Amino acid sequence: MARLIYLMGASGAGKDCLLSALRAAKPAHIIVAHRYITREAHAGAENHIALSEQEFLQRAAQGLFALHWQAHQQYYGVGIEIDLWLQYGLDVIVNGSRAYLPMAELRYHGQLLPVCLTVSPAILAQRLQQRGRENSEQISERLHRAQHYQQQLPVDCLQLCNDGALHHTLAQLQRLLAMNSTVDRDIKG
Repeated sequence: MARLIYLMGASGAGKDCLLSALRAAKPAHIIVAHRYITREAHAGAENHIALSEQEFLQRAAQGLFALHWQAHQQYYGVGIEIDLWLQYGLDVIVNGSRAYLPMAELRYHGQLLPVCLTVSPAILAQRLQQRGRENSEQISERLHRAQHYQQQLPVDCLQLCNDGALHHTLAQLQRLLAMNSTVDRDIKG
């Protein structure tokens, strides 16, 4: 059965970089889904489709998102095209939100494979400062949220540490997905 791999992690943990590296590796059996976000296309490292708030809300009302949520003064969505990819037997990986994991569990139950990307506080602080998207107050707030995130990881979430080089994390992710390709997720659901 095809899986929806739901990647979660604190802001700055490296989700966008990891997904870009996975996309560049061109795995035959995994599709990296893009998100629709109400922020400019060139803001941040994520390969996303920029929508105005009005466009986003219109698409949500038309049922064009499989999953959608609001966070950090932005709207985020994953298109219903992922359902077609799953029907074709392809695994799909999405950049998800831990706060909206229950919504994904309701929709995808046995197909869902939650993966939690973690990073140590010192490395996270360094990455947030280097990317230059937030001021010092916002960085402090994100670090506080990240600490809370680490303390409340979902029970059935496969953990992946991103403290080292990106190619090591990518290799860990690929091994993790290969090891869990035959696991019957219905046991946990």
